[in-house]
Amino acid sequence: MQGLRLGTRGSPLALAQARKVAAAIETAQRWPDGWVQIVTVKTTGDKVQDRPLAEIGGKGLWTKELDRALLDGEVDFCVHSMKDVESIRPKEIHIAAVRPRGDVRDRIVGAGSIDELKQGAVVGTSSPRRKAQLLRLRPDLKIVNLRGNVETRLKAVHSGEIDATLMSAAGLKRLDISDGTAIPAEIILPAPGQAVIGMECRSNDTRTQSVLTTVNNQITYDCVMAERAFTRTLGAACASPVAAFCVLEDGDLRMRAQLFSEDGSDMVEDRTIFDCGDVKTPAALAHTLLERAPESIRRLFSPE
Repeated sequence: MQGLRLGTRGSPLALAQARKVAAAIETAQRWPDGWVQIVTVKTTGDKVQDRPLAEIGGKGLWTKELDRALLDGEVDFCVHSMKDVESIRPKEIHIAAVRPRGDVRDRIVGAGSIDELKQGAVVGTSSPRRKAQLLRLRPDLKIVNLRGNVETRLKAVHSGEIDATLMSAAGLKRLDISDGTAIPAEIILPAPGQAVIGMECRSNDTRTQSVLTTVNNQITYDCVMAERAFTRTLGAACASPVAAFCVLEDGDLRMRAQLFSEDGSDMVEDRTIFDCGDVKTPAALAHTLLERAPESIRRLFSPE
């Protein structure tokens, strides 16, 4: 039986995540090391680093080249950070599995907390969510666009180019980087899909699907699918400041969600409880929040 070809971006974090997935599959299938071959694919999002994603095509810049490689048969499946995967996917592509969720929090690098940032501090981020959340907490901050891989963003802080940045705690841990201080999710609610590694294959490839299912974490899968149903209903794009986090508690899924205006001055928030596998309730939550939201928020979304 032939091994599988895993498609991934070539950044250090993407490769670290790909290696974790490959090792998990080889262990589950009792395959020898290297039976899952890692194939790196250069994406537009990696090539263009000087502009916000929203200006150059949004989240599809992380996935379209990998999608092409998958649909052309160059790879058997692709590994993604689920927060970077568009909520509407081609019907030919199937989200087959996710790994257990990592630390969902953001870490602040350059200060001990958001409160400790000096007045008017310069904070770098390319995330509309993080920008809105930071400005809601600290309207005095100056937010500047900061893209690039993890090392590039850390260097911007350590060199004094910016005072601080926010980064995914899970991503830093996967690279064995201990910089920064974790911010409680009650203060900075994460992005939908944050800290989750997902695997996609062709919808008609039942052999690969069956292999990937052996490393799937069903609780995480149900939570992520609920978060994706929420963002899909919103019509959220790369420039839409949205936060959502779903957890399993006492047998039910519980979701907290927030929508922001670009400058964070306006925000709507709500929570809901529903059964595993139910995507209608998260969709209803999206409609409820948009109905309550002022125009400064509604104009940033294109609801179903």
